[in-house]
Amino acid sequence: MPELPEVETVCRGLAAKLEGHVLARVEARRTDLRRKLPANFARRLTGRRVLRIGRRAKYILMYLDDGDVLIAHLGMSGRMVLADSASAPLDRHDHVVFVTDAGQSIRYNDARRFGLMTLARANELENHELLAGIGPEPLGNEFNGPALAARLAGKATSIKAALLDQSVVAGIGNIYACEALFFAGLSPRRKASTVQGERADRLAAAIRDVLTRAIAAGGSSLRDHVQPSGELGYFQHAWAVYGRAGQPCPGCDCRGGVRRMVQSNRSTFYCAKRQR
Repeated sequence: MPELPEVETVCRGLAAKLEGHVLARVEARRTDLRRKLPANFARRLTGRRVLRIGRRAKYILMYLDDGDVLIAHLGMSGRMVLADSASAPLDRHDHVVFVTDAGQSIRYNDARRFGLMTLARANELENHELLAGIGPEPLGNEFNGPALAARLAGKATSIKAALLDQSVVAGIGNIYACEALFFAGLSPRRKASTVQGERADRLAAAIRDVLTRAIAAGGSSLRDHVQPSGELGYFQHAWAVYGRAGQPCPGCDCRGGVRRMVQSNRSTFYCAKRQR
């Protein structure tokens, strides 16, 4: 599933083509994705001007001039792709099509249909069922060591599991949790509540650094992620531990190299020597 860097990359690509433009035509080619599309979905979007594209955790937010916000989640295989022209042939998995007043066509393509789209009022976003309770944005000014420590206090789960909890911090998934813990020197098995003080400072800084570098590289492309331009992300070539079981740890003299274990049915990659 796309994580924060992949979604941020998509948002930036969409912003360049959509912000300030009117949605001249919107076509919903089916009535549902992971959940049913809102009633009159295409009609409510058609003719609306896109004020800005934002992001909350792993959700894309399209702010419209009538006070509505399109909330979109890419799910496992969803992608927003810019077509060469509005008349370009449609793929059978192009489920929602947006055409702007400038003739730009954006297609939401989702082979597995695990993504979703819905509409909400801008002044109700904070309490929307999809967004309420999500933790701080890790690239925001409110996120730092003390803020992270406060959210980890009293948690008996592992720090790896805590980072995947969207109420602790927004947008982090399996890849970036593994990477951040490696650079922070913290064992994925460590009890979350023990990550306080200097440990929390290290982890918050590592999270911010890993995400910033991943965004600069266009995210990580495994199976489905592409930027709206169709270009792949490249951060997978810079992974320190994720997917590298048995390979040498960067800058480490451990003999066993990167190890893999399973936590909550998810693969965790780590260095047993460096991470404590």
